[in-house]
Amino acid sequence: MAVRGVSGGGQVLSLDTLVRLRRALPAASAAPRRLPVPDGMTAPLGCDAVAVPARFGPLIMPRLPRVGCVYADEAHWWWIVPSDSDYALEWPGAVRYSTGAVVLDTPRLIHRPEGSVPYTPPIPLYLALCRVMGITPSWSRQISA
Repeated sequence: MAVRGVSGGGQVLSLDTLVRLRRALPAASAAPRRLPVPDGMTAPLGCDAVAVPARFGPLIMPRLPRVGCVYADEAHWWWIVPSDSDYALEWPGAVRYSTGAVVLDTPRLIHRPEGSVPYTPPIPLYLALCRVMGITPSWSRQISA
């Protein structure tokens, strides 16, 4: 079996070549998965996740009145927030918002709150992120005509 480009031209790749190429892809291309909600906790509002570069994580934690589940890997810290927490918010550019709390990384749980819900309130998280990153919240910016 050979695969050709859509136009019919280009390089012909055998099935063996395609299989070898797929196997050679780095592990980072692993299948996406959801951040798990710890046992004994429920997520009645659904779950999304907000990721920030790891260097900001320790600066954000003490600025929050309540911290929900926080996951971390070498590159990012992830906060669980209720679904649709991106509605009407412009999260800063360095932030990754993940609908459904779907991630490609394999972060570990570094903070579990008391209680039964995993959420960090999104507005205080947004304000803390803006403050730490030196960004003006979107609703405070000047509007130009």
